[in-house]
Amino acid sequence: MIIIYIILGLTILAGLYFASTYNRLVRARAMVEEGWSGVDVQLKKRYNVIPNLLETVKGYAAHEQDTLNKVIAARNAAQGAEGVSAQQAAEQQLSTALSGFFALAEAYPDLKANQNFMQLQGELSKIEGDIEKARRYYNGTVRENNILVESFPSNVVAGMFKFYISDFFELENEEERALPQVKF
Repeated sequence: MIIIYIILGLTILAGLYFASTYNRLVRARAMVEEGWSGVDVQLKKRYNVIPNLLETVKGYAAHEQDTLNKVIAARNAAQGAEGVSAQQAAEQQLSTALSGFFALAEAYPDLKANQNFMQLQGELSKIEGDIEKARRYYNGTVRENNILVESFPSNVVAGMFKFYISDFFELENEEERALPQVKF
């Protein structure tokens, strides 16, 4: 009789652990989805500012159509990207195009003095900071989810219910990785 109680107790403990682990996995997946939603909102804000910025520049640098077209194409590609890895690649192209765009703007002193351009550039800079915060939050939730999905014994429950690891969202900036050159 005592053996039956022991087996029953162990079964109940295993069931409680199983349910608890499943709930933790569901919570982690929901946090990843919430984090991605936050990144998506910030990216949409960025996409909405870019056309206004381009319109401001067109009057000053109409003959620089190639650079403007690259930004437009990169923005459109980023808006249509599906999934984290595709979005990551598209955002990388958009960041590169915007870098070229702002380098172009440096050549036009009247443009740099334009109040509307300065306001939009400041707004875009703020949005870039918000994207960084949202990306950091998302990557933190991905890290927690991936640890839970890959570590034993929760990986057994994750495998049974098809919980998968998520991709990190990283924007590579080659300029930040380059070693600074100091000349005397």
